[in-house]
Amino acid sequence: MSKAISIFDTTLRDGTQSEGISLSADDKLKIARKLDQLGVHYIEGGIPGSNGKDIEFFKRVKELQLQAKIVAFGSTRRKDSIAEHDDNLKRMVEAGVPAATLVGKSWDFHVHTALQTTLEENLAMIYDSIAYLKRQGLEVIFDAEHFFDGYKNNPDYAVAVMRKAEEAGADWLVMCDTNGGSMSHEVYDIVSVLAGTITHSRLGIHTHNDCELAVANSISAVRAGAEQIQGTMNGYGERCGNANLCSIIPNLQLKLGYDVLETDRLKQLTNTARFISEIANVHMPVNQPYVGSAAFAHKGGIHVSAILRDSRTYEHIAPDTVGNRQRVLVSELAGQSNIVSKAHEMGIDFNPDNENTREVISKIKELEHQGYQFEGADASLELLLRQANGELKELFVFESFKMLVEKTADKPVVSEAFVKLNIDGASIYTAAEGNGPVNALDNALRKALITYFPGLKDMHLSDYKVRVLDDKDATASKVRVLIESQNIENSWNTVGVSSNVIEASWEALVDSIRYALIGQTKRDDYEEIPSAGWGLVNH
Repeated sequence: MSKAISIFDTTLRDGTQSEGISLSADDKLKIARKLDQLGVHYIEGGIPGSNGKDIEFFKRVKELQLQAKIVAFGSTRRKDSIAEHDDNLKRMVEAGVPAATLVGKSWDFHVHTALQTTLEENLAMIYDSIAYLKRQGLEVIFDAEHFFDGYKNNPDYAVAVMRKAEEAGADWLVMCDTNGGSMSHEVYDIVSVLAGTITHSRLGIHTHNDCELAVANSISAVRAGAEQIQGTMNGYGERCGNANLCSIIPNLQLKLGYDVLETDRLKQLTNTARFISEIANVHMPVNQPYVGSAAFAHKGGIHVSAILRDSRTYEHIAPDTVGNRQRVLVSELAGQSNIVSKAHEMGIDFNPDNENTREVISKIKELEHQGYQFEGADASLELLLRQANGELKELFVFESFKMLVEKTADKPVVSEAFVKLNIDGASIYTAAEGNGPVNALDNALRKALITYFPGLKDMHLSDYKVRVLDDKDATASKVRVLIESQNIENSWNTVGVSSNVIEASWEALVDSIRYALIGQTKRDDYEEIPSAGWGLVNH
């Protein structure tokens, strides 16, 4: 039977120390529920009484009736005081949770410099605090802060700290690489020593990523005897972050055979990681292992040709094992296999022996040479493929647009767009204002079309990005605009490129509308099939 590893998630506490992350009480409750569904064993909620959000969290989290143990965080009693009188310890008890994380010093340098007390008093602080929490019926996780630095500086004292915590009744002794400066071989060796010393308490590991080794160090600690891993989802945390549970969990379970999560729970890993990134409002790196959108993305034509025969040729695990999916990218590196695979994914019958396939590949490569990028603009790519396959009927013809942007000294900028289209032989001319030029163009274009295609009222732009492609020409540089649009059920991305940001935006806007109208030929279609998503192809 494989060895079980306990997952201790500290996203709600240590993760919120990451620059740019601030979670409300509601945010923390949503994340806690999601982590519980994933199957983590401990969820550290924060510091009871330290702020209004944490007070509210500990009060309301009981209503969720989670399976995971909710943990309160705090430090040992103050020097030269009594544990029973320590406000911090009393608040941890009053939080009403089953477990508490107690952080204490294990580096003699910190005892002298930060606490400004004696080594003996620090040991007493640790013993008294743990013993007090145990008397209150709490499971106690002792986090030995700076343990590895302390061990390297004074191994006898670092081990004495752990022995004192064990003597006081600590359930878990967690070795913290607080500064994130330890190497993997050091972690393995030091944990191995402690594993041969401690007899009653169980060992855990808490690493930081300052040397890009937090995941590796956590795994080294497990191999040396640690049974609990502390970390955060997506590696959030102070400075360079904490150990990333999104990598640690599958590495331990799929690569090393440890018992971490139930198999069906592991399939929720990608969804959980992305859900938390949305709540935290932090962009998730596309190349993040296991859960990133590019983790199983293939671009080179030779690679794609091989994975179509057997995905094991270029994928170390099946993507759906962690809830992710295989993606084939189309770019200047694309070959025929990429195009055929992508067309199949979009429901397009694309014959690989057809001359159109080679023409589309050439066109895509030329467009990407000009600055277009279809990896993040599947809707624009689909329009190209359908057009090449003779499946695309243009429902409107662009004739012209004009922009008026006015700024006076004491008033905000006013943007107005004028758009002229031809629909079924009729010339349509509309004008609309907006928050800026792009919003005005969007409003004017929609205004011109909505009478003919009323389903467009449910569509809106949800994201807009501009990237300068070559900065040598300063403000005259070519730019790429990526637009995300969505309706009630779907979202899609389009791209435009020009040396003029308004023209690039217009291209992406028009593609967005064209994609939304795929499959429509006349207004009556919307009245005949109101549930069909007004022509948007569902994938």
